Amino acid sequence: MATHTLPSFETVSLSRRERLLTITLQRPDTLNAVNEQMHKDLVDVLAFVAEDPGSDVLVLTGAGRAFSAGGDLAYMAENAAHPERFDLDVRRAKRIVFAMLDLEKPLVCRLNGHAVGLGATLALLCDVIFAVDTAKIGDPHVSVGLVAGDGGAFIWPQRIGYARAKEYLLTGELVPALVAAQIGLINHAVPAAELDAAVDGFCRRLLNGSSQAIRWTKVAANLELKRIAHATLDAGIAYEAVTVRSADHKEAVAALLDKRTPVFKRE
Repeated sequence: MATHTLPSFETVSLSRRERLLTITLQRPDTLNAVNEQMHKDLVDVLAFVAEDPGSDVLVLTGAGRAFSAGGDLAYMAENAAHPERFDLDVRRAKRIVFAMLDLEKPLVCRLNGHAVGLGATLALLCDVIFAVDTAKIGDPHVSVGLVAGDGGAFIWPQRIGYARAKEYLLTGELVPALVAAQIGLINHAVPAAELDAAVDGFCRRLLNGSSQAIRWTKVAANLELKRIAHATLDAGIAYEAVTVRSADHKEAVAALLDKRTPVFKRE
């Protein structure tokens, strides 16, 4: 059997077990917070796994005790001071969203801890989500004065409907995994000791199935998601680009750095 070499990345690692390929976010010291390098790495990783001839099923997870804490604070502060940098990276975020939607191989999320902001979007763009039952998932863009334009405002309503999605997106409230499973935001919430067995068992079912039928069923199911993403994502990104330049966002970043509650101005 041919051995297919795996590339190396600074903030993401790849590991293979037979025809199962695992993608691991690798910034555990920052709870896998997303910085500029991780944006770049995710674009390249997704391009690789889409064409990798040695895998039929993919798993996305995080190293350490979190799946992803969302935006890296230092990176967020740089973007607030130099919003033109955000304009470049948000285009990478768009490429990540569409790369995930375009993947033909099934992508299973092993949600090993909290998933916040873009971290939540990465999880929710997976096909099936297994979460440890102590995890929380949420998109608190509004809490830092930003529009959830890089995927959250698109994918949450498709998962749980507009009424529930707006409740969570407009408040930034984090959803406990058990509740998330009950409302259909994720598929399963299991005890930590059972997470690996649950993910492995499901992946084994996929690996034992008809690869072509599974892939093309996913492609067909994603057609409507892609149509909605094409219709809405550019506007969401544009609104987020406006708010990254706002006084509210600068105040939110300053408050995070000062460890205090932000005081937002009323227009």
